[in-house]
Parts: sequence; structure tokens; C-alpha cells
Amino acid sequence: MHNFDPSVPDYPATARDDTVDDFHGVPVADPYRWLEQASAEATRAWAAAQNALAAEFLAAVGARGVLRDRLVRLIDRPHHEPPIKRAGRYFFTRNEGLQDQPALWVQTGATGTPRVLLDVGALSDDGTTALTGIGVSRDGAWLAYGLSERGSDWQTVRVRDVATGTDLPEVLRWCRFASLAWTPDGAGFYYNRHPEPATLLESDTSRHSQVYHHVRGTDQADDRLVYARPDAPDLGLHPIVTDDGRHLVLHVSRGTDVQNRVYVRPVDGDGDFIRLLDDADAAYHLIGSAGSELFFKTDLDAPFGRVIAIDVERPERAAWREVVPESAGTLHMARIVGGRVVVVRLDGMAHRLEVFGLDGRADGDVPLPGPGTITGLAGAAGDPELFIAFSSFLQPMDVFRVDVDTRSIAPWRAAAPTFDPAAFTTRTVAATSRDGTRVPVLVTHRKDLALDGDRPVLLTGYGGFNVSVLPQFNPMVLAWMMLGGVFGVATLRGGGEYGADWHAAGMLDRKQNVFDDFIAAAESLIAHGYTRPARLAIHGGSNGGLLVAACMLQRPDLYGAVLCSRPVTDMLRYHRFTVGRYWVGEYGNAEADPEHFAFMISYSPLHNVRDGVAYPPILVLTADTDDRVVPAHAYKFVAALQAARPGPRVALMRVETAAGHGLGTPTSKRIDEQADGLAFLVRVFGLDGAAGAGRPAAEGRTLPRTSPEGALS
Repeated sequence: MHNFDPSVPDYPATARDDTVDDFHGVPVADPYRWLEQASAEATRAWAAAQNALAAEFLAAVGARGVLRDRLVRLIDRPHHEPPIKRAGRYFFTRNEGLQDQPALWVQTGATGTPRVLLDVGALSDDGTTALTGIGVSRDGAWLAYGLSERGSDWQTVRVRDVATGTDLPEVLRWCRFASLAWTPDGAGFYYNRHPEPATLLESDTSRHSQVYHHVRGTDQADDRLVYARPDAPDLGLHPIVTDDGRHLVLHVSRGTDVQNRVYVRPVDGDGDFIRLLDDADAAYHLIGSAGSELFFKTDLDAPFGRVIAIDVERPERAAWREVVPESAGTLHMARIVGGRVVVVRLDGMAHRLEVFGLDGRADGDVPLPGPGTITGLAGAAGDPELFIAFSSFLQPMDVFRVDVDTRSIAPWRAAAPTFDPAAFTTRTVAATSRDGTRVPVLVTHRKDLALDGDRPVLLTGYGGFNVSVLPQFNPMVLAWMMLGGVFGVATLRGGGEYGADWHAAGMLDRKQNVFDDFIAAAESLIAHGYTRPARLAIHGGSNGGLLVAACMLQRPDLYGAVLCSRPVTDMLRYHRFTVGRYWVGEYGNAEADPEHFAFMISYSPLHNVRDGVAYPPILVLTADTDDRVVPAHAYKFVAALQAARPGPRVALMRVETAAGHGLGTPTSKRIDEQADGLAFLVRVFGLDGAAGAGRPAAEGRTLPRTSPEGALS
């Protein structure tokens, strides 16, 4: 088998202009600035022509339908999120397998009959309305829920009567990443929103976060402003009411910065908030309360994380109490459940679930189903019932019930996998980065695969924003391995896998470490005899899209194909688009700081495409309504690649419609996009798209738009 090496196709014509910016005395050309106008007729026509070209290329893959069918069968099993329990009622989302959007269900008691409370799939004809968050009153009688349209980060909030399933008339608008915190009496809730856009400049619509109190059954115009910081418009405010109903806590952050602030006051008070933590010197995440003590997971003086207690009646630092000390494993999550502190800690590249008393006494571990990742915790301070979401490369996400008193664990909602996990294996391969840092690479493949140095490999990573990339199930990855491919995940600096120092080593002027780590991971897979450069594909999305774009440009000889999804590519102007300003703490600001400009332009993908370099084939994926990483990043980058000579052997762009950055993307759209990604690799690498390790256990079904009514099967 040989790599597909087509001649450069006839790309759509792309106009260039003479736009030049001055960055601290350095002229920088931006000839595709016009593509930033996503709604302009010329931009839309250009994107449509690019989409048509990509569709033509992918249609030549005869096995695309086979690949899509395989994805359908792998996905087609019921899956849930951990339930929220209120007054004996359990609220949870469930997707029957192929629904475009999961429905929200409710049941009374552990053995009650579930019923659909909110049929999200029925709210739009194309499945692009998504549930983005819920808040349930303490008595379980009222539901506040957020909805997103067409993948946007903007939300509207509605209120539903749980008993009747009917909505109250009010609609709360201008919310983004809204927290919904009910008062103990259930008469209303606190939420965060922005001012009405018409009252702001367009560039300010994602600033000026405010906390309001909404009284159930009233118009939003009557909502009471609780807190705002007009002196600091870039601060985000998120309200939390503690489980005991005593404290209203504000989680205060600046963009995506890890360091945050915490303000607090009594729920029944109307005075000023106590600025309990206002130095932004560390990360503080509220995990629960007991009396006047608030418990926080923090990295203050503990890069791997610890749990502390702060008494709001004695808030001075000398009175703080350490509950769970730092250890060698990074503390990823914590929560007070049933009067105990439950901690999720990284042990190697798998999670451990530990239980401590509120006094810090170790109460033992909870035995997990196997090596894997806990992706969610749900439980209350006064109830020993804890729910966890658990997944691994070979374990689709399932929900388990834990009794924190006995540390016993049992499946709560689980379904048989649609494949044989025993047919695959995972191991860790060590890589060494340029500066000597050890970079673990998790490698998974079929056990019967002959590792002859010529295997097609798909390597991915992220490396930013303190995000930990740990083993989780992905049907596209499994379909790839069924084709005979090897899958690798590089653990890169910039992530949160190994604590605060690991994150800091991959941000701002240290961002090149991330690219060096990923390049080392690729070289290690070749050195260990898995593959060769022409058979090595790299894949990343969002910040991971920046990763693979930069690495392709820095080491074009090292890769045979690139899948680049919703990438950040214009590092000089990213902060000017929608919520890009939130990322300045991670990336820097090239306009404001000449030192930032120097290191950012050195890797900015848009500004490092060179003529005379043969880049590997690349498929860039974006969405026309993405309001987080705007499509201009992808548009301008693809235009630059297509203009380069010889440039990539092929540079294509797939533009999804009515879908954003990934929030609430319908199942059918996810399947289509993943099938196209696989089809691209199949064609570039000359693979047999119908090959595999046998058919999955379950036959596929059609894609319903709405949830079935009635009890769970």
C-alpha cells in the first residue's frame, strides 16, 4: 500500500488584498482579512466552494458508507450522564444511542419508573437545539434549564414544572455558560448573564458578566441585579448556593485563567459580598460546605492539588485548615458527599477514587471497574449516594453508583458494549522532548496487529488550558483501530495531567514546549517500530487544532496526513474575535506586548506557511456558526496553504452548517464528520475502508430526532 499523492487540485479562486498591520514596528501582511466577515456573501460563496471540493474528494472513497455504518453501530447503545438527586427525585439525561440530542428524564425513588421531562430532540427540526445545563430546586419541583441554538455558546433559560412538564412563560436571555443556583425555598434562582447586546458595542457583548436573581413566574425585566463588577468587565461571575442553603458563593474568574477569586455572603442577606479570596493567586474550586466552613480544591502551594477548609467567620489565612494534603498524583476532582470528601486522583494514567473524612482522615479507596477516567461526579453533602461517569479507550461511558459509607460500587445505568474490548490492548510508550522532559504516549491497537513499522497511526494531543487528556471512549478511534490502525495520545505540557507546573510549562512564552513534546511523541512511535512518517497522521481540535497545524508547519517531513478541527491559527488577532480575549492569559497578546508578539508569531500557523515546502495532505474542519473559535481561523489558514507552492499535496476544508464549536452537536452531524475524517485518511493512506476486526455486536438503526416517551427499557 502506498500513500495517495494526488496532484494539487484546482482550488476555488481566493482574492488577496494588500492589508498590512504594524506590530511594534514590524509589518505583517494579512491578505485574507476579508474572510473574517463570515456572513458576507463573498465569504459564504468561497466557503461553499471549498466545501464542495472537499465533498468531491471524499465521495471518491467508496467505503465511506461502510465507515459511517460502522460508526453508527459503535455508537448505538444507551448512554447517560450521572443523575442529580433532589428530594428523592433523580434527574438525568439519556440518549437511546442514535438520538441527535439526549432527552432529560426524571424518576421518583431508586426503583421508580422514569419518564421524559424534556424532549430536547423535538425542539428543532434539524436536531441543533441542545440542552446546555440544568438547575433543580431543592424540593425537586422546579427545573431551570438552558438551551443553545445551532451550536452557539449563547443560551436561553426557561423554567419547567416537574410535575406537569409545562413551562412557565418567562424566557431569560443573554446568558453564556450560565450557572443556575436555586434558593432554598424554590421561589427563584441566581444566574449569570450579560447586558442586552443592543446596549453594548459588538466587541463588548461577551464582557460585563452580571449575577441576577430571578423569581419564578416573573418576567426577566423584573429580575434583581445581585452583583456586577463594572470596574472589571472581563471578570466572569458564576453563582453557587451551598448544599445546606446557607451561602451564596460567586466563582469569579478572568477568561480561561486558572487562577480565580471567590466571594461569599449569606443566601438570605442583601449586603456586600465578602471577598473571601481576591488575590487571584491560585485555583480555588468550591467542593462543598459544612456549617461555616467552605471546602476548596486548590493548587495554592500545592502544584498537584490539595483540599483546604476556610471558615467564613475566621477567613484569615492563618486559620485555614488543610483537609487532604498534596500527594504524588494530581488531584483532578473533589466533592463533599455524604459528609465525606471524595477525591479523584491520577495514578499513572488512570484515576483513583479516594474517600476522606471532613477531618482529613483517610477512609479508603473505591474500587473502579478498571483502569480508566472519571469524567463526572454527582452527589450531595447530606446524602451518601454518589454517581460517577466512567470511561476508557475500550469502555464506553457508563454511570456507576457509589455508597461513600461502605465504598461499594455498582452499575447504575450500563449497557453492553457494541464491540469486544478484549480484542484490543493499551500500553505506554515513553518519548523524550527536546529539553529532556519525559512525555508519555498511550498507544492502543488490536492485539492481533503485526507491528511491522508500517502501521497507519493516528496521533492526537491537546496541550493547553490545564485540560487533561486521559483515556476516554471515542467511536471514531475504535473504527480506526478496526481498520488496522494504531491510536496514540500524547500527554503534553500545557495540560493538567501533572499539576499546575505542567500546565505552566506549556503556556505563553513556553508554548513551543507543547509542539516539541508532540514532535517527540511522533518520533518515538517511529523509533519504537509502529510506523514511518508517510503513515503517521495527526489529529487535534480547537487548541489541539493549533497544535497539529503548528507541528505540521514545523516538521512537515514527519507526517503523512493531518486532520485539523476548528483550529486557532491567527495568533496575532485571535483576541479580537468573540470570546478570544478569554485566552490571553494562556496565549498572550501580540498587539499589546512586543515580547508576546515575538514568541507568538514564531509559531502562529497562519504566519508560518512557506512557499517551497511540501506539506502533508490536510483536511481542516470548521463550522459556519462557531462563535468560540470563529471559522475565520480555518478560512484564512486554508487560503494560505492553497496559495503556497508546492504547498500541501492537498489542502481541503470541510465546513459544517448549523453547528458550532461542538456544544450540542447533533449525533448525526458528529457521525458524518467523523466518517469524513476517516474517509480522508483511508484515501490518503490507501487503506481498505471495509477492513476490520469483525462486525460489532449490535446492528445499526436509523437516526431518530426525538426521544421515545415512557419508561426506560
